[in-house]
Order: sequence, then C-alpha cells, then structure tokens
Amino acid sequence: MPGHAAELARRLAREAEAVCRHYLSSGRREGRYWMVGDVNNTPGRSMFVRLSGPESGKGAAGKWTDAATGEHGDLLDIIGATCALDDFRDIETEARRFLSFPRPQHELALKRRLTPAPVGSPESARRLFAMSHPIPRTLVETYLRNRGITALPETGNLRFHPRCYYRPDRDMPTETWPAMIAAVTDLDGRITGAHRTWLDPNGFDPTTLGKAPIDSPRRAMGHLLGNAVRFGVVRDVAAAGEGIETMLSLRCVLPDMPMMAALSAAHLAAIVFPATLRRLYIVRDNDPAGDGAMASLFDRAHAARIDAVVLSPHGDDFNADLRRFGTDALRMAVRVQLVPEDVARFMRL
Repeated sequence: MPGHAAELARRLAREAEAVCRHYLSSGRREGRYWMVGDVNNTPGRSMFVRLSGPESGKGAAGKWTDAATGEHGDLLDIIGATCALDDFRDIETEARRFLSFPRPQHELALKRRLTPAPVGSPESARRLFAMSHPIPRTLVETYLRNRGITALPETGNLRFHPRCYYRPDRDMPTETWPAMIAAVTDLDGRITGAHRTWLDPNGFDPTTLGKAPIDSPRRAMGHLLGNAVRFGVVRDVAAAGEGIETMLSLRCVLPDMPMMAALSAAHLAAIVFPATLRRLYIVRDNDPAGDGAMASLFDRAHAARIDAVVLSPHGDDFNADLRRFGTDALRMAVRVQLVPEDVARFMRL
C-alpha cells in the first residue's frame, strides 16, 4: 500500500467504529467487533471489523474479514465498496471528507454546544453537506445518468439528501424533497456554501429534466461570490462555467481536466483564479447572460495574464448538446475548440 494510503487507513482505523456506523449502518457493534453481512452493507453477521487494536500487524484496528467468502481488507476498501468508488482518488477524497466531519460518538455533546446556524449561512451549508450521503446508487446518480452524464470521477463535492427542506416562500409551509447537494468551496477547499437541486422522486420527466415539480428547484446558500463547485484539482489548466450539469457534461469528454461550476452567469464573471492557473477554458452558455459573463471573465483572465479560450455549445449549453447529439459528437465538437496540446493531455481518444 502506498505511504499516503497507509497513513489514511491508520487515521480511519483510529475511528473505526465511527466509520462502521456511517458506511456499514446495517450492522451493529458486538464487543470489540462491528458485525455486518458483507462489505456492501448487507444485513447479516458473516463479516466482522475489528474496532480496536494496534495500528498495524496482527489484530490491527480497522481490519475486516468476511467469514463467508474469505475476503479481507481495511476501512478504505469498505468506503470504496459502499460508495461504489473504483478510482482510489475518489476513495481518498471521500475518506478525507469523512475525517473532516464531526464524529458520530460526539453528536450528543455537539448538539448541546452548537447553536442553530443562521439560515443560508456558510455554517448552515456545511452542516447540510455533512448530513448528506455519497451519490453512488442514489437518486442523484440516476438523475445525472438520465441527463446523459455517465462519467462521474472526482465528484465528492456532490451528495444526496433524501429529505431536504424546501419552502416555496416565507408564508408557505416547509416541504421535503430529495435533493442533490453540491459543496461550494474556496481555493483552499473550505466549504463556503451549498447548492441544492431538488429532484423528482417519481422519475425522469423530459420537460423538467428530472428536477422536482416545484417553483424553484434550484437554490444556493452561503458565500458564493468568487467560489465554485469544483471537480478535480486545478493546476495550470482548468475550465469554468455556470451549471453543475453543464460542467459534468463536458467532463464526459474531458475527464482529466479540472472544472469549476460557478452556478450563475454573475458568479462565473467573478470567479477567483487559482494562483497556478495559466490557461482557462471559459464554458459559455448560449444566451445573453452567458455572453456577458464570458466577455467579463475573458477580460479578467487576460488582465491576470491567463490565456483564455472560449468553449461554445451548439445548443443552449453542453448538457443540451450531450443529450441531443451524444458523447462522440460532443467530443468532436469540443476537440476542435481546444488548444492542440490540451487534446492529448485531457481528452482520452
């Protein structure tokens, strides 16, 4: 196991019971072990996870064995299996995110100490995100796939909440709908806000594109200005656009390019540039607001001595293009707009 993976596994092992309660919720503690059916969180007793012991070697905490199959592993394997994550980068992102949250065994004490977070504040956004679940095998994954988005690498900033509050207006009663929760972060990765997309639990409707049948199925909270929903780690090249679905559609053909979704035209125009950025692909929405954001961001990038390149869709946005024309056609349309050296670097041909 690589050094950083081994250290991450040791950190998880120190909080093995918290990991099990979160990812293996179908099981329960029995003495020094967590008992569950298997690594996929099936109810049962054939798999056991050691909750205490040395950091390494025989009897180490966090190690598990499935007596029915003979399989064994550590807590990183459990996170990968229960969240359906195949890429270690995604497993590592999910593990580090879990370690940054308050531990379940401290929840009662935290409830006594924490005061209610102001509505719409960054703290309220952080708590909402912490209460949500990874998206594999949830309505969020179904929603995205119904919109043609089948590639979902490095999407740890997206989560699923099964009963997210929605209030039509101040005088109306609160409703609950399932929702996609997106973490808005600053350049240091701190959550400053959250974006909610309420979803239709009854299935995908081509008219609403899977969003809940309510007046405002998308709302943001917290501090958004300059920040973004981020996919991948920005180094010298990145793409920035408005919508989450737009940027994830582009990631279907540029899976290795870091991307930022600013959530609106106004916020796209004001996005803060990472210090290492040298080329920015501005992902344009095909409407007057999108043109205005593109022009403003183009000028800001040049003033910062960042090479700016505009990516334009054929239809309203790149998700509309993906759904209408398919992945192969979108790949060819985007390829001719890229700087040649970035084709080989970011587009898997």
